[in-house]
Amino acid sequence: MNATRFWRPLAALAFGGASFIGALSAHAAYNPPIHMANGVEYMSGGISSDEAALMRTVAPRWPATFEFAIKDGTRSDFAADVSVTVRDAAGRTVLSHVNAEGPFMVARLDPGRYEVEATLAGSTLKQTVEIHAGSPTHTLFLWPAGTDVSAHS
Repeated sequence: MNATRFWRPLAALAFGGASFIGALSAHAAYNPPIHMANGVEYMSGGISSDEAALMRTVAPRWPATFEFAIKDGTRSDFAADVSVTVRDAAGRTVLSHVNAEGPFMVARLDPGRYEVEATLAGSTLKQTVEIHAGSPTHTLFLWPAGTDVSAHS
């Protein structure tokens, strides 16, 4: 069973600029819950177009934003059900295998350097992220086409 979900229509919305702000005022967006693990708040979502707009709107108020997608030819599909692990510069686990339920995840990480692992359908990408006080970061995790295809399909 393929648990990964994709939303092609969101790509246009996510990269469409200010048009999503109008969508927010026209419709009440579901606010994904804020979770806490090891003293770190995080939130994930972006499944619907309203929720994606909300996540884009709140992202600048969070120190770290992670975006998950799969490259499919000339465009990208958003990915969800991504397992995320964050370790600080000393190698201590800050977030351990938390589930990003949508293509966006925001986290209140303290300033510093972190290694972030994002796993989709058994394929793990790693990136180093530097968090600076007052300067939010955005990190894209982009898997190659076919990553979401189960070996048993």
